[in-house]
Amino acid sequence: MAEELALDLEELRQLHSIAKRPRILSLISSEMRSLEKLQASKEDGNAAAPPPTASQIPTPISTSVKAPINPALNYVSVSSFSWDQDMDKVKIYVFLEGVEQEKIQTDFKPLSFDVKFHDVKGKNYRCAVPKLNKEIVPEKCKVVVKPTRVIITLFKASKGDWPDLYSKEDKLKPNLDKEQDPMAGIMDLMKNMYEEGDDEMKRTIAKAWTDARSVKAEML
Repeated sequence: MAEELALDLEELRQLHSIAKRPRILSLISSEMRSLEKLQASKEDGNAAAPPPTASQIPTPISTSVKAPINPALNYVSVSSFSWDQDMDKVKIYVFLEGVEQEKIQTDFKPLSFDVKFHDVKGKNYRCAVPKLNKEIVPEKCKVVVKPTRVIITLFKASKGDWPDLYSKEDKLKPNLDKEQDPMAGIMDLMKNMYEEGDDEMKRTIAKAWTDARSVKAEML
């Protein structure tokens, strides 16, 4: 029995080293912990105890399932992040500390992505682009957690340089996502109009922006 456990653990470790998807990594890690506890109990002199039945041994599904994500959760929109690219992929850098790999929920589609970070120092965060500049390959995309940041890697459907992360027409529309601050969408729209407008447009928007900030300061 002990030898079988050791062989199972070794194979799980090999699978863990080549796995990439967060859910698969979580499944393998949970099963490894279960087998390691079972192995430790055998080594502590409990070998005489009756072997656990099939119903007692955690399966990958039962050990990895977390509490269901409540769709009514509130999210803080991550509107500030950096990104770079090469001919094959785009990397997005989200500067958040305290993110846990198993508490990330991802939704990659050919022209969009939505990544949610749950229970990060008591808050839930969301980084999403509703319409990307060009198509990606959803099944190849991944999220990697680092100590002070999270890296979202998008694999391009076709090689080439993206002039921007966002689709041009999407940039000109205010972001009215009901889960985000509507004011933030208006400010994004003003920013995009300023960047792409002529001198007269820039003067007008700069004045409106200054007036809005002044009103806000008076209200504080």
